[in-house]
Amino acid sequence: MTSETRGASISDVEVTSIDTHGVWVYVRGTEHFLPYRDFPWFKDATLAEVLQVELMHGTHLVWERLDVDLSLASLEDPGKYPLVAK
Repeated sequence: MTSETRGASISDVEVTSIDTHGVWVYVRGTEHFLPYRDFPWFKDATLAEVLQVELMHGTHLVWERLDVDLSLASLEDPGKYPLVAK
């Protein structure tokens, strides 16, 4: 038996993994790691809250239930955005 070829992803954004160090988010072909030390909002969030992410306007990741809005640019080139939440 052979498997069918997988189709194209129907989602622009998906949380692919959550571990003791942070959250992995897949966005339009690129995976980003969000470590808890830099993104503390996710550390104590529920699984449902972390998984409910939307891509808004093609440029921002939004976790509405957590009141978190992250620019893709800040994930792709964090050196340009030195401010980190405390």
